[in-house]
Amino acid sequence: MSAASPKPIVLWAVPRSRSTAFLRIMLERGDLEVLHEPFSYLQADGHFEVAGRRVTSPTALLDAILDLNAGGRRVFVKETSDYTYTPLLQDERLYTEVVNTFMIREPGAAISSHYAMNPGATLDEYGFEYLHVIFDAVRSATGEIPLVIDGDDLVSSPEATVRAYCERVGLAFKPEALRWDPGRRANWRRTDRWHAEVAQSSGLEARTPQRRETPDTNPHLRRVAQHHQPFYEALARHRLAG
Repeated sequence: MSAASPKPIVLWAVPRSRSTAFLRIMLERGDLEVLHEPFSYLQADGHFEVAGRRVTSPTALLDAILDLNAGGRRVFVKETSDYTYTPLLQDERLYTEVVNTFMIREPGAAISSHYAMNPGATLDEYGFEYLHVIFDAVRSATGEIPLVIDGDDLVSSPEATVRAYCERVGLAFKPEALRWDPGRRANWRRTDRWHAEVAQSSGLEARTPQRRETPDTNPHLRRVAQHHQPFYEALARHRLAG
């Protein structure tokens, strides 16, 4: 990667944290190469396509991302923490050549939303514990506290949250990117049902969820939330104030 090229940005997110809405903002900017969950898709499918290049390992995928980023348009990657990425976390370039950022959401809401989509989810798939593992790996390797944003802050204070995020990662703030035309996107077709709310929306808004199980009504979800709460709180201490 050219020394003059800004580093690619990765947003590591808990599932159901409104990270796809954030990705939609990054898409709407028009000045970024945006990749939707490439490492997750690689884990699930055994391969991933980046700019016409088929890769079959995390190292090769990181190679492709860095090469794409050096091509003139900065790369933004949205990734979730319901899979594990051990070989990637062992690659020092993740810490020296990438800007790693994080996204959380209050566990009760995120877990209820995840359970509604995937009632068979394992404890690990809810993602808070592993997100904290990635956060600690980045903090240990870089000696710096990574940027953390909260999906609830994104909805309640969208302009302030996105503006502050952009400032921290070296992007110009584009307020017009906070609105978009509804519609599905080809790059998330494989997981389309998970992104229906964003596809139907034209911007950031808090919606009243459909009737669903919550930690208050479901003992299993209560145990899940209690397990993940400490990891959320550890990350929330560092969350960006917009």
